[in-house]
Amino acid sequence: MKFFDLLSRLMNKLFTNFLLVSKSLIFYNAKKKINTSLLKLSNQSNLRKIINKVLIPWYSIPLIDRWLLGQIIPPMVFAISAFTVISLSVGVMFDLIRKIVEFGLPLFLALKVLFFSLPSFLVLSFPMAVLLSTLLAYGKLSSNSELLALKSLGIKTSRIISPAIALSIFMTGLTFYFNDNLVPASNKLAEKTLRSGIGSSFSGETGKDNIMFSRYGSRINSSTKKPTKINTYLTHIFYASWYENNMMKDVTLLDFSREDFQQILKASSARFDKRNSSWIFSEGNVVSISPSGQTTNIGFKEYTYPFVEGPLELAKVPKDATEMTLQQALQAEKIYKKTANLKEIRRIQVRIQEKFTLPCACLVFGLIGSSLGSKSNLRSSKSQGFGLSVILILIYYVMSFVFSSFGVKGLLNPIFAAWLPVLISMGGGIYFLRKSSTL
Repeated sequence: MKFFDLLSRLMNKLFTNFLLVSKSLIFYNAKKKINTSLLKLSNQSNLRKIINKVLIPWYSIPLIDRWLLGQIIPPMVFAISAFTVISLSVGVMFDLIRKIVEFGLPLFLALKVLFFSLPSFLVLSFPMAVLLSTLLAYGKLSSNSELLALKSLGIKTSRIISPAIALSIFMTGLTFYFNDNLVPASNKLAEKTLRSGIGSSFSGETGKDNIMFSRYGSRINSSTKKPTKINTYLTHIFYASWYENNMMKDVTLLDFSREDFQQILKASSARFDKRNSSWIFSEGNVVSISPSGQTTNIGFKEYTYPFVEGPLELAKVPKDATEMTLQQALQAEKIYKKTANLKEIRRIQVRIQEKFTLPCACLVFGLIGSSLGSKSNLRSSKSQGFGLSVILILIYYVMSFVFSSFGVKGLLNPIFAAWLPVLISMGGGIYFLRKSSTL
């Protein structure tokens, strides 16, 4: 009996422990399922919050604007892709294929060069895409008499094209950002990648040729040994046939800083010493011309000459303004003003203004395209809209090229020459808008 009592007690304890373990497992599984469900709900809630952050600003826009933007954005995306592919193929792709075949450029590096070249062509595609998309979108709405229905409700043409103008302003800002920040850096990366891929035989010349720096100021009077009151004399001309790695080569310096005495310094190379603010010339000679016409010629292995850092600063300025940011272009203008080279000063001033006028083409084309497209008598197909876009783009860029050339040559003020095409085109857009409003 004792044995059976002991056995029954043991069985009761085991059964009790089993029930406790079962309850714990059931509670743990239930808790795990609840936590999983709560986690899913939390993730869904976060996803909804993100979607709401995106959608709420969109749905806060008036319905008519959302509808019109929905008509403009798809053709704009298509137009950006089409114009970029066409311009990239003509400008870079065919040349890269030739380099792959003839110079053995690796395919991977060619694709990198193509990718780095993309921003510079996107900048050109944005204004053209704005024009084509607004022409197609408003032309389609006009052909379907949807714009006529809007006008019959008392909605003005200026209100109808306002979403296109707003989108054009956004594209103007985007173009300016690309042109000022991405394009200079990406062009340098594309050139560096291309040089490294083709080899040293192609990329040996990484410097700059024909550096000419002129300095103006007072001259030293021979009798008083004091500078003249007139400070517009040409005092120095510094010329180097080649610049590379902070070294000038084949240097010639003409010194007119004294009224009755001139010097001609010629050297095989020269480098600038920042500590002493002077140039150190190597392997050359100095020719001095006295007032009586006598000359003396002194050869040297190394000669120190006190002169400004201007030639070195000028040599570091990129040849093409597209490789500069706006800040770099403004610094280049200051350097060119030191040289008193009027043509280069006017050129860089025109290029600085073009940093602004190029993005403004988006606004101009948006106004012209939406105004032309919203004319009630326009029934243009996609091919006609594309053809009209090409004609308008050609007219605008030819006009920009002509006026910028006038600005560089000095026939027009550089600022006025850069902005005149924008002002003329903007006036044309306002004229088309008034014409479409009266129809």
